[in-house]
Parts: sequence; structure tokens; C-alpha cells
Amino acid sequence: MAINYDIAVLGGGPGGYVAAIRAGQLGFKTVVIDKDNLGGVCLNWGCIPTKSLLKNVEIYDNLKNHSQEFGISYTDLSIDFTKVIKRSRDISDKITKNVEMLVKKNKIDRIRGTGKLNKEKEIEITDKDGKKLENIKATHIIIATGARPRIVPAIPVDYKNIITSTEAMSLSELPSSMVIIGAGAIGIEFAYFYSVLGTKVTVVEMLDRILPVEDKEISLTLEKSLKKRGIDILTGAQVLSAENQKKNVKVKIKIGEEVKEITADKVLSAIGVTGNIENIGLEETGVKTERGHIVVDKSTYKTNVPGIYAIGDVIGAPWLAHVASAEGIHCVEKIKGLPVHNVDYDNIPGCTYCQPQVASIGLTEEKAKEAGYELKIGKFPFMASGKAFAIGEREGFVKLIFDNKYGELLGAHIIGSEATEMIAELGIARALEATYETIIKTVHAHPTLSESVMEAAAQSNGEAIHI
Repeated sequence: MAINYDIAVLGGGPGGYVAAIRAGQLGFKTVVIDKDNLGGVCLNWGCIPTKSLLKNVEIYDNLKNHSQEFGISYTDLSIDFTKVIKRSRDISDKITKNVEMLVKKNKIDRIRGTGKLNKEKEIEITDKDGKKLENIKATHIIIATGARPRIVPAIPVDYKNIITSTEAMSLSELPSSMVIIGAGAIGIEFAYFYSVLGTKVTVVEMLDRILPVEDKEISLTLEKSLKKRGIDILTGAQVLSAENQKKNVKVKIKIGEEVKEITADKVLSAIGVTGNIENIGLEETGVKTERGHIVVDKSTYKTNVPGIYAIGDVIGAPWLAHVASAEGIHCVEKIKGLPVHNVDYDNIPGCTYCQPQVASIGLTEEKAKEAGYELKIGKFPFMASGKAFAIGEREGFVKLIFDNKYGELLGAHIIGSEATEMIAELGIARALEATYETIIKTVHAHPTLSESVMEAAAQSNGEAIHI
């Protein structure tokens, strides 16, 4: 006999566990089902542990290259790759345990197992050995099974020499060379990480520039910075094959009419993700899918089957943890009948945590022009920021894009040390339909990097003081 709930959440990632907690807060009898630790890829193998890795190498890089500038000296600076990896795994373990406690605190049932929907819209749960545990029945079922790295025939991942981001986070030894296929956020973050540690890194991107979703000026600035670090970057390059030769991998690449080969210890495939839609009973229930993701109404997250919803990476782009969390909260609040605004997919921040960091929100300059806007653009370099001077982080700039007619902020793009922290102000500004004038007249604390936002807005109207 099935156990009854108001809401059952299948998947405990940043979409699933957040949806479950919000459901508990709203008084729903809730269960969350996941075979692994709560937190999904983000907390276990993505967002949090990768930021641990990146912080390690950021400190090491600063000491190695800028210690004299800060009056710091040392006789034998070294970094222990094994300890770097261990710190990342330890942090992940602590964070996921905290999430388990939050779920318990909110009186949510937690079942560790694999869930699959049947024709009666019950969730059949089995343990890791395939043994049946129980059946769950719920008035509302939220699918939040996430996504996994996309694998293509030309790049036959074996999880040893040809790896995904998961294996890249827990290698036992530092490779002497690595080819990274894909120059999105994941590929670029690992390129920075391994290059600082001394790995010879080559980045291969099929499109004409790295971070192709970012503003072109930002992408080109970052590319120049990474090349200075010794990273080889090949854009407009098609990977024809990756051949595992046991001790290394031979990668065949075509650029224009030229075909070249690169040999490396490891190849990291970072070419995107695909939704986890298999073996969860979608066929049995008739839930519609399309090109690797579940189709939903993004105002309610309802699928085509009554009582079944889906959120997060499993419903397609943008594949971001903060989007999944927002969708989870919104979905549950809609089920409750609360008068909530839809998630604004035009105002989603994107962040890349290499150094210099990259963060953006809204339209790029290219997209704004394509949309027919007449633009007013303001830029302010960190070279002109007193705070940037003081902390030794003068690389990069803030770029703001305004509609010339009404002054509204259309897009914001930052490359620099704390870009991923600074972008939040601009998200709020866009949500409130801020103009260059309101940003200029908002007094910013001095000295801060955030003053550069105010100065960029001022520069767009010929009012910048410090440039």
C-alpha cells in the first residue's frame, strides 16, 4: 500500500531540496527522494566543491606572483594537490550534511533510494541493489532529477583518461597536460584551476570565442588574460576525434581547412549537459519530453500530465543551480495558490569563477543592438578604482548597457576580481527597472569595487568623475 503525501519531490539537488523545504514551510506533507546525498551535482560535484578548488589556487597564484607586492616573502612555496582535492571533498560532505539537517528541521520525510513513476502515478522506490522499498503516492509530484555531462561519439568518455567535470574534481594525480573541450563556464574554470597548478592546458572551442554567451568584449578580454597565463586557446575548432592511447589521449582537431593533433595526459569533455529523463517512468506516465528535457509550462512548471511537475536542469536551459532553486520555490508557491510573479528568465545572473571572474545579467551589447535598441554604454576600468589599487586587483572593468531613449538598464557585464559578488546589485537594479540616473544618484560606499558600477553608469552619460 502506497504512503500518501501532498508533495513528493523526485531528486534532491538545488531544485529538489529547495522545493521540498518551501513545501514544508507552507504546511504540505512532503517527501524528497534521492539515491545520493542531498544537494545534487551542485553541492556534491559542482558549484560548492569547485569553488573550494578555485579558492585554493587563487591563494597559491597570488602568493606565487604577487607576494613581493604585499611585502610577503617565503623560502619554499608549494601546493599539495592531494590536500587541495581533499579540502574540496570535505567541504562538500559538510554542506550536504547541513542540507540533510535542514530537511529534517522542516519535518520533511527523506527517502534514500531510486524513484520511478508507474502508470498509476505512484513512485516506486528501490534501494541501491534494486530491492523494492516502498511506493509513494502524492497529490503533486515534482520531478527534479537534474542533468549529467553530455557525451558525444567523437569524444568517448572512459572516466579515466577522457573525463567529465566530475572526474576532473577528484583526480589522484596532477596531469602534466590536459585538453579541455568546450569553453563555457565549466571548461574555463578548470582551465584556470589546472593551469595555475602547472598543467599545460589547451582549450578547444567550436565557436569563435570562449564564454560565447557573454558579451564579446568580456570574452576577448578574458581570452587575452588566460593566454598570458600560458593557456593555449583554439577557437573555431572542431574536434574530429579523441583517441585513448592508455597512457595519454590523441585529439584530432580541425580549424578551417587545417587538421592538427594534440596529445595530452587527460582530456576533459565540457560540452554541456543533458537532462536525466531516463528510467524515471516518463514513458509509463506519458510525460512529454523534447531533445533531452521535460517539457513544462514555465509559469507553473506543470507537465502535460496533471499532478506532475518538473523543475531545474531536467527541463532544459539555463542549467544553473540558482535557476533550479527559484523554479522549485515558484512551483510550490503556485501549487499553494500564492499570487507570485513568474521567474524572470531575462534577469538571470551568469557567473564564471576563474580569475579574473566574469559575471553578467541581461542583454549583451550585440543582443541589445539586434533587438533594435539605441544604446548608451558606460565602462569603468578597475585600473581607475582606488579599492582595486589597494587590494592589487586592477584587471578588468564594469560595462553597463542602457536604452538611450528611456535610460533603462538593459544589461550589465563585469570582468574582475569580485565580479560574481558585484553582479547582485545589478540584478536588483534591472528588476526595479533602474536607469543610469538612478544608479548614478545611488550613493555607493567608498572605497569599494562596487563604486565602479556607479562610475560606469556615470560614464555612459559623460559624468564619470574618476576617469
